[in-house]
Amino acid sequence: MAITASLVKELREKTGAGMMDCKKALVEVEGDLEKAVDWLRQKGMAKAAKKSGRATSEGLVTVAASADGKHVAMAALLCETDFVARGEQFEALALKVAQSVLDANPADADALQGIIGDEVTQLIASVGENMQLGKFTRHSKAGEGDVIGQYIHANRKIGVLVDLHCGKAETAEKEEVKELAKNVAMQVAAANPMALDADSLDQEAVAREREVYRQKALEEGKPAQIVDKIADGAVKKFQKEVCLLEQPYIRDDKKSVADVVREVAKAVGDDIKVAGFTRIQLAAE
Repeated sequence: MAITASLVKELREKTGAGMMDCKKALVEVEGDLEKAVDWLRQKGMAKAAKKSGRATSEGLVTVAASADGKHVAMAALLCETDFVARGEQFEALALKVAQSVLDANPADADALQGIIGDEVTQLIASVGENMQLGKFTRHSKAGEGDVIGQYIHANRKIGVLVDLHCGKAETAEKEEVKELAKNVAMQVAAANPMALDADSLDQEAVAREREVYRQKALEEGKPAQIVDKIADGAVKKFQKEVCLLEQPYIRDDKKSVADVVREVAKAVGDDIKVAGFTRIQLAAE
């Protein structure tokens, strides 16, 4: 297939590799962008593959919670400029989107569009700038021992909801547990984990990471008998970087997030489990 300039440019943005190296990689893998990223990494020409997260969208991430605290919704409303995002009309509509998710619990994007899409269209006509509904989520407590932690970053472009399960209902009411939920949400906002733990990590991503490092070790002339050990070590490092519970804690990098959860659980005399999380970032829409 023809290798277009735009495809080469996209690969350069993803990897930071040189233009000719990017073109060669695309030729080698017949234009497959993801395979080209891996090819460059295997040759040592690219940094670890991570989605760039370049901020190309403006808008707000907002949260709405039920009066009893059993349900919390989070949603993104996108626009073209920061100027519009900071306007009162846009903020009011963004809050209304989160409230609509809370009240109606829409099944998908089309359902949410049916609920509030007309109001988005009206505001587009009013301010003369394109807008669209972004990602959304709704978390609910399954029992009295559950805690929903939330965090919205200061720029309101990243939001996180985290679910904690406690063994006892009274544990969920303790301030240190609520603080833990908020701190774990901040961790997710800052470190952007791919999964909760190694068991819930996409195994295709793990296999891909292992193969990248196997091939890189072979390219570097490492002895065949240690190539798999090198790849396994790289996978363990990868898991530590992308699995929430294995990540170094942002407030004390000598501890993992799992260590911090265990410490709080011991302090309150109960079992505490991080059950899941959702992260919404405007640049990742």
